Amino acid sequence: MVIAGIDVGGTKCAVILGTVDGEGKPSVMDKTVIATRDYPGPYQMIRRMQEDLEGLMSLHGIDRKEVASIGISCGGPLDSTTGVVLSPPNLPGWDEIPVVRLFEERFGIPTAIQNDANACALVEWLMGAGRGTSNMVFLTFGTGMGAGLILNGRLYSGTNDLGGEVGHVRLAPDGPVGFGKAGSFEGFCSGGGIAQLAKSIVSERLKNNQPVSFCSSPDKVDEIDAKRVALAAQDGDPVALEIIGISADYLGRGLAILIDILNPQCIVIGSIYSRNEMLFKPVVDQVLQMEAIPSALGVCRIKPAELGDAIGDYAALCVALYHSRK
Repeated sequence: MVIAGIDVGGTKCAVILGTVDGEGKPSVMDKTVIATRDYPGPYQMIRRMQEDLEGLMSLHGIDRKEVASIGISCGGPLDSTTGVVLSPPNLPGWDEIPVVRLFEERFGIPTAIQNDANACALVEWLMGAGRGTSNMVFLTFGTGMGAGLILNGRLYSGTNDLGGEVGHVRLAPDGPVGFGKAGSFEGFCSGGGIAQLAKSIVSERLKNNQPVSFCSSPDKVDEIDAKRVALAAQDGDPVALEIIGISADYLGRGLAILIDILNPQCIVIGSIYSRNEMLFKPVVDQVLQMEAIPSALGVCRIKPAELGDAIGDYAALCVALYHSRK
């Protein structure tokens, strides 16, 4: 079976042609990558993606009738039922864009769209760390903190595609700001939140003339990001370990809430966690033992995402595959 994927991002967009083998596993046949900044508006970008898809199909001798479905992965907010993109912050000008209709009218192929967190959840569920489960949570833990929910063997996106916005949950009265809320899950557990936390702690240390190996002076504080903190923590820096420890503590608290409410078989965590599991896991496990319902925790595995940097290539394809099976 042949499927197609459109991955729409603020920095780049990808057009992917793929196949599905006899076991239902998708693979990438070919793809093109387009710089988003090269196109001033959504309709110009959509036309370019459509042309690229036509070019890939022609190159590989594939007729439109052979393509079972097209899947689109895009940052939210969006309406997956109507197929309309609703002003994502990383896509200026994409206001009320009926992207699904535009692809179906041009290609005559069934087309579906999901936000990127849901699309990545489908990848890890269908072919990654959550395969074989019926109830799975995927956490992005990257620039932000979002979730994709697989419940009773189906993607759950909520009444208006806001299911899984766990980053907005407040875990403390105050703290780093994420999702517009101080002390939120995203504030403590995201690249931006860890950077905020680090800048605050490092500034205080330097003010008290305490050395910090990964930041030598106050005028360098603004250069701190989550990657620098993680690398320093891997090298055993005590300040970096303290920062990661705070994030890990709140990650455990957030996971306990998800486990108690959703009773999943598996929680798959991407990006920062998957690259630094050894730093987070001891603290997370300790917090879960204290906070989660023991019998719910006993049936839930906490796992790093398996697809790594390749997850974007498969996200849109898995949207196509999932919706072709519905």
